[in-house]
Amino acid sequence: MVKTLSVTGLRKVYGDLVAVDDVSFDVNQNEIVGLLGPNGAGKTTTINIILGVLEPDAGTINVEGIDLASRRSEAIGRTNFAAVYTPLPGNLTVYQNLNIFSRLYGVVDIPKRIDELLKQFDLTSFKNTKCGALSSGEQTRVSLAKAMLNRPHLLLLDEPTASLDPATAREVRIKIREFAKQGLGGVLWTSHNMYEVEDVCDRVLFLSHGRILLTGDPKTLPAEHGKKTLEELFITVAREPLTLKDI
Repeated sequence: MVKTLSVTGLRKVYGDLVAVDDVSFDVNQNEIVGLLGPNGAGKTTTINIILGVLEPDAGTINVEGIDLASRRSEAIGRTNFAAVYTPLPGNLTVYQNLNIFSRLYGVVDIPKRIDELLKQFDLTSFKNTKCGALSSGEQTRVSLAKAMLNRPHLLLLDEPTASLDPATAREVRIKIREFAKQGLGGVLWTSHNMYEVEDVCDRVLFLSHGRILLTGDPKTLPAEHGKKTLEELFITVAREPLTLKDI
């Protein structure tokens, strides 16, 4: 099985706080992996390390076998990212934003690629609209279009549908599943929406206090730990992680 992402022994410390503690996991080609946990569990820190935004205190990251520390440009070139807390510049139009990021990612035939994504994410009518004038849902769709510009092999999504209405969120989930199943890519997805996680993810990792506490199939994992739903399991991880330690 081809590994899109391999994380080994990842550790990040801020003073006395251990934000990420010996985290190891893989994301395989054509797989969507959910990175779950309460606020402060270490999810965003882990993603920022994988993106090269933060430097780990220990551990290694490989994107399709390319070491991030020694071959950063190659690894990052195969990666992209979208999150609700990183909106695109609001004073630029949708097309201008996508054009600038296309150049940064070295996209070939930029006008054609932008037109494909405008159609894919139902943004054609907003092509010349400034991103700051868009609704939060529309801005999310632009961010997702940006994340697809370079046809990434590793796609990192942090709460990608948080601002979308249910119908649009469902369409986005379908697009992400198509991306993972039909192409060469793998997806690492964080969300607090357990229905969405169960619908989208092939496998989940539960983080608690910077460590991976549980891992497995989101459809069967709750029952394996005496819980009825993934949401019930999530709440237990958030409130009483020690009760799951030896299960």
